[in-house]
Amino acid sequence: MRMRDTFIKPMHREGIRFVAIFAAVTLVLFLIWEPLGWIGVGLTVWCYYFFRDPERVTPARPGLIVSPADGVVSLIEPAVPPAELGMADMPLTRVSVFMSVFNCHVNRSPVAGEVVSVAYRPGKFFNASLDKASVDNERNGLRIRMEDGRDLAVVQIAGLVARRIVCFVKPGDRLRTGERFGLIRFGSRLDVYLPPGVAPLVEIGQTMVAGETVIAELGQAGQAEA
Repeated sequence: MRMRDTFIKPMHREGIRFVAIFAAVTLVLFLIWEPLGWIGVGLTVWCYYFFRDPERVTPARPGLIVSPADGVVSLIEPAVPPAELGMADMPLTRVSVFMSVFNCHVNRSPVAGEVVSVAYRPGKFFNASLDKASVDNERNGLRIRMEDGRDLAVVQIAGLVARRIVCFVKPGDRLRTGERFGLIRFGSRLDVYLPPGVAPLVEIGQTMVAGETVIAELGQAGQAEA
């Protein structure tokens, strides 16, 4: 790896027009007053950094559930998956990862499998770190069916600043573990609903890396049920 690659990351295409807007405003600010222009430069760099899309190395061992987002584990609790995904009306272990405006916001699939359903629901924009954000906020959910027939749900939740959830997949698509499936602009949260009997391997406050940090292991549940 070159030293330059440590600091300069590739940018997701969703960020191109935003960086262009920030850069144009910066030019105007320089014409108005130079100190304002340098503030604009800082904000433009931040915008580029927000939309960064670094390569990740996903663990190769089968049966692992990885984090769908960069951020911090904010909640681990039993909860019923969103009704619009059509899953059983029973509580599952929900692991919530909160993303600040400084985290990478490209979302990755926690597991390999087929996308059974994609369901968007408009809503409010409470602080994404709050528990009620899972129920009240704008959200987009994916129901993913794994090879063993079990389903996992991952839900993108807009936050206090976020105003746009982007999803790249549709029902019938197949995803690899760690594959990009969407992003949320400017601060948000991801909820993962683990299959029945699967226990999380993370704790509240733990820092997560999308596509790399292991949340849980499916094999443990399979052995317990055998």
